[in-house]
Amino acid sequence: MADSSFDIVSKIDRQEVDNALNQTVKEIGHRFDFKGTGASISWSGAGQNVIEIKANSEERAGAALDVFKEKVVKRGLSLKILDAGEPKLSGKEYRMLVSLKEGIDQENAKKISKLIRDEGPKGVKAQIQGEELRVSSKKKDDLQDVIALLKGKDLDIALQFVNYR
Repeated sequence: MADSSFDIVSKIDRQEVDNALNQTVKEIGHRFDFKGTGASISWSGAGQNVIEIKANSEERAGAALDVFKEKVVKRGLSLKILDAGEPKLSGKEYRMLVSLKEGIDQENAKKISKLIRDEGPKGVKAQIQGEELRVSSKKKDDLQDVIALLKGKDLDIALQFVNYR
């Protein structure tokens, strides 16, 4: 019998992030506490991997980030995809860059692989393939146990489980 397997990936649904961003823009435009603060949020650069928040004070920049985080969660995305920097004074306004984390880097891939080896069921193999991991086993129940194990751990990246076969 062939091995069953699934892939562990860390992907971002760009459309959902864009929807959350647009909802945040709308809310910042309408809310009374943002009036006259020059608060704005937008994509920064051509790569579409960085979001820029601008405001006339550090507190308003942080509040705009909180509104964005709230919208991201409502759209069913993990906050682990966001990597927010500190607000920096640029001229007369504060700018904060929020980068999106996608893909599993080598360090995290090794950590997840070791976790599966040490705490997972016997006979489960994990292979690193670029920015994702392929987990395989003869028993489908073992794969379910690995998914449960990883969901129970507090890793610093958002994980999705795909190509289950």
